[in-house]
Amino acid sequence: MLSNMDYLTKEAVAFDAEFETHAELFAFPTFQSMGLKVRNSKFNPNSKVNYLCGNSLGLMPLQTRDYLNKELDAWAARGVESHFRNEITTNWVDVDLPLVPKLSKLVGAKETEVAVMGTLTMDLNALLISFYEPNIEKGRTKILFEKGAFPSDYYAFYNLARLKGLNPEDTLLQIGPKEGEFCLETERILEVLENEGESIALVCFPGIQYYSGQLFDMKAITAKAHEKGCVVGWDLAHAVGNVDLKLHDWNVDFAAWCSYKYLNSGPGAIGGIFINEKHTTGDDKTGRPRLAGWWGNDAGNRFQMLEHFKPIESALGFRQSNPSVIDCASLKSSLEIFERCGGIETLRHKSIRLTNFLESCLKQSKYYRTIEESKKESPDKPHFIIITPSDPEKRGAQLSILFRPLEKDIMMKVFDYMNTRGTICDERRPNVIRLAPTPLYNSFQDCITCVALLEEGCEALNL
Repeated sequence: MLSNMDYLTKEAVAFDAEFETHAELFAFPTFQSMGLKVRNSKFNPNSKVNYLCGNSLGLMPLQTRDYLNKELDAWAARGVESHFRNEITTNWVDVDLPLVPKLSKLVGAKETEVAVMGTLTMDLNALLISFYEPNIEKGRTKILFEKGAFPSDYYAFYNLARLKGLNPEDTLLQIGPKEGEFCLETERILEVLENEGESIALVCFPGIQYYSGQLFDMKAITAKAHEKGCVVGWDLAHAVGNVDLKLHDWNVDFAAWCSYKYLNSGPGAIGGIFINEKHTTGDDKTGRPRLAGWWGNDAGNRFQMLEHFKPIESALGFRQSNPSVIDCASLKSSLEIFERCGGIETLRHKSIRLTNFLESCLKQSKYYRTIEESKKESPDKPHFIIITPSDPEKRGAQLSILFRPLEKDIMMKVFDYMNTRGTICDERRPNVIRLAPTPLYNSFQDCITCVALLEEGCEALNL
């Protein structure tokens, strides 16, 4: 049992009265649909699970099913003619365009700087090919990124070096946290840029680190990298729809993101890109080289089948193929909810309070230790620490819980205990459970339910 449970419960009720929850707009899995045994008299087979996994896959908006069905109806009713004469929804030839203004608001960009296309790693690879311009003569060839990057990003950087005829071991410059720490301090990144910036061609970090949940200072890092002559890109998989972004104001060169996490657009959903307007002017001879395709060509002559590429002078000019209509319908459904619920600023305000409250609950556990306390703890005494920064300005909605001792595999046992009892979170090796209270559909009382079950799981293992 958590200490101060009665007090925390009263606080949660008060906070839920203050901050609106939009859970009614989403489809929640139930104990029955998840195949979970009901072990508590408070629940029944139709009870909704406690879903704190929006950092991995967001819940389905209820209206998404209707939006998808309308596109299927258009396909059934008019076939190919729905590209230009769709009587049910937007003409498919322009299906992605209404999404651009909505996404632009979420990422802090001009509408000309955003496009809906591809999927995250595909988009990132396309942007890397265009923006990574090593200069061997000047010794500017390195790619700076974080040690422990999401593997897909690492693979992209590694093979990018090979594609350019460079040795990855000499090209990839990784920087990690100091020994015994879990987060990469901004000052450490700025120091590397100051000392080695003239050898760095490209800087590419995540907006939020997937394992630790750390929110990077994108403004400061971008400014310093530009000062040293580097191009700067960001992987915003865990940042878009989660925190405030000002990509244009920060003068970011490029960014890419997915839409299946906090944007709730479904597994493998369509991605998005940002390209600073300074990089989107010019024709096929003067514009930035890219992986080109007909959907990036000037819309006025796209269907004339000319052997001349005239790129659209915006981020749209980096599109390659026509986007999936089904994916665009799913993304539209989610983006409308963001607008309906007050936009990212309103949601971020609640998110900070929600994550702070979850942190407070976790700290009431008898198994919680600070990082410094953990260093002094008996190596045989199981406990957990929070490796996500405590400063709300250095994190988003995710808290990462690391269990020790590492070799006892406590994390998987606690994780299984929680998931089989209706609190859905996710795990990342080694030994981390990620908890992500999402402001669109999670409540403060969800946080108490989660931590109480985590505590039960620890006690059940006789820790």
